[in-house]
Amino acid sequence: MAVEAGTRQDERVAGRVWTVRLDPYGRPSAGAVRLSCSRPACTDQRFPGGAAAGRKAAIGHVNAHLAHIRAGGGPRGEAWCACRAADCAWHTPDPEAGRRGGTRPAGAVRCGGPVVLTVYADRAGRLWRIAEMCARCAAATPNCRVLDTSPPPTRTAPAGTAQAAKTPDAQPAGGTVGAHAAAVFSDHGPSPAASSSPTAAPGPVPRARAASPGGASRPAKRRGKIAQRTVPHDLEPDVLRLELIELGDTFRAYQQRTEPDLVLLAELHERKARAFALWADVSGDGSLRHEAKRAEKAAQTTRQMHDNRTGQVADDTAGGDGPVVERLLTRNQAVHARTVLDYAAAHAPHPQAEVRLAVLMLTLRAARAGTGNITGQDLTGWLQGDAERVLQQLVAADWLRLPGTVADVMASRSEDPTAITVPTLLPEQPRPFTFGKNNRARISGWAQKVVGDRKIRKKKLGATARLLALYTAAHTRPDGRLGHPEDDGLPVDQVAAFCTLPPEQVGEHADLLVTADWLTEADTDQGRLRGQLTERILPLGGLL
Repeated sequence: MAVEAGTRQDERVAGRVWTVRLDPYGRPSAGAVRLSCSRPACTDQRFPGGAAAGRKAAIGHVNAHLAHIRAGGGPRGEAWCACRAADCAWHTPDPEAGRRGGTRPAGAVRCGGPVVLTVYADRAGRLWRIAEMCARCAAATPNCRVLDTSPPPTRTAPAGTAQAAKTPDAQPAGGTVGAHAAAVFSDHGPSPAASSSPTAAPGPVPRARAASPGGASRPAKRRGKIAQRTVPHDLEPDVLRLELIELGDTFRAYQQRTEPDLVLLAELHERKARAFALWADVSGDGSLRHEAKRAEKAAQTTRQMHDNRTGQVADDTAGGDGPVVERLLTRNQAVHARTVLDYAAAHAPHPQAEVRLAVLMLTLRAARAGTGNITGQDLTGWLQGDAERVLQQLVAADWLRLPGTVADVMASRSEDPTAITVPTLLPEQPRPFTFGKNNRARISGWAQKVVGDRKIRKKKLGATARLLALYTAAHTRPDGRLGHPEDDGLPVDQVAAFCTLPPEQVGEHADLLVTADWLTEADTDQGRLRGQLTERILPLGGLL
């Protein structure tokens, strides 16, 4: 009987898994979804209202399962890790594996730690998974949140051990063991005396462990979580463990703020990047290094968001004394805008300024798929009386293709625009740009505002001056000055090449922009164009 009971004690049950899914149902155009659960007692549900209604019902279904699990005692300490039962396929792959020429085995993170109750939700909002798994697998699984931790499994005394009285002399006559329970110690097997004779008296109770010199036991180490990962209680160095716990608490406190503080958030991401990089060095876990790189990018993006909101840059030479400006372009969008300017200068079929300006504006219309819409009003706004001639030149050079004649394009209106095709920008051609449709629209709107500036139109400045306005707006610092902070203005020869001007005429056209209240000043001494955008033009600045 003793052997049989011990075998039952060592047996462990499989960790439970609940999987809730949302799948399309019926015709794709109908937008209906089906909610299914892996538990046999849960029937499928269908929602004709679309994915939003399905997600709401799925979250409610998951919460109902979680409430039932908690009512039943929570995660079971004697359960096997459900992730291990799935060959640890839920783990994050090692991002460095591809660079080393191999793949990381799915079970590289060994199972360990207490059994925890977790919930996983994919980023697409189509799959939710509740599982009993070990703490290590939970920490290595992305988008996995630990909800509860099981108590350590209790061990029962082996069946072969005789039940002893609370005191050694409380045995009845005849040598039989009384009804009182004996103490259970950390050794798991029955003693030789208990195995050999069920009537043998229990051994002497060992002394209690001596107290510490200070009279108090060592306090338990503080635990914490960060980025859905549990910080190990035995993580060394201890300063790293405390930093991770504090960071997790600070991130959660930040989420409770009513107003965002992007500077503070960027600092938190930088601290997280440093802490996770050190954690990866200590543990050798590649997923932690991947998380550190993500935190670095998050810090950079957050600082850029702050710069775009305030118009100031943290390392700007102005020291934060410049005006606060709502920028039309972000720093990355300004980089893409300069790429389009360079592309137009290199691919215009004719060197005239009017042709280059038309190529630039039409490229922005067709940058994503090689096609776009224009109207006759667009063309006359850009090129005034030269629009029809320039359009005919582009068609003759096969740079531009039209569904009809040039006259039809000039007669088109906003309610019936003309679809144009730029063959070199079609998807089957090499892609010169990497920005998405939102960035394309923003950069196109920026160029339209520059070319159609009301004072430039009032002064009736031609295509050359408008190209110069585009170039100066795209190559300014946050304070509006031309060129990089370490440079003294812009090279006159580069400005002249873009605007299709002789270098000696750049100053003349820069003075035209001064009269149009585009630049506050301009000079071309020593082969550099120096100047500064006026206050009203600062929102169009390109943030070098």
